[in-house]
Amino acid sequence: MALDQSFVGRTYPPTAPYEVGREKIREFAEAIGDANPAYTDPEAAKQFGHSDVIAPPTFVFAITFKAAGQVVQDPQLGLDYSRVVHGDQKFAYTRPVRAGDRLTVTSTIEAIKSLAGNDILDIRGEVHDEAGEHVVTAWTKLVARAAEEG
Repeated sequence: MALDQSFVGRTYPPTAPYEVGREKIREFAEAIGDANPAYTDPEAAKQFGHSDVIAPPTFVFAITFKAAGQVVQDPQLGLDYSRVVHGDQKFAYTRPVRAGDRLTVTSTIEAIKSLAGNDILDIRGEVHDEAGEHVVTAWTKLVARAAEEG
């Protein structure tokens, strides 16, 4: 069943603040194999002009994807998550994420398309710090595969 086009433009409430910790950044950088010292060493980060360690660019996926859960779990949308695969991800930064940031995410459905029986859902996550300043926009594309016939 195709997703309801009237959901395009629907914005969900901001998430509770997520506090970015140095250890979380270090663990993430280690997990992706990125040894950039700006991710683990506060002094190195300061030499690059940052007030504290910064997070690798894809770090915010964890919080923006969790925030997109508000969309996915909306019973009125009718998305069958058991058929969903992650289609694409992209980011546009105003500034890097830093240790100590308290970030909120506001998710908006940007597009709903049907293609070959699959529903394609584009979700935009606007990430702001506790001062209300924009940090990054993340776009997530989810594909709900068509039900198999027979």
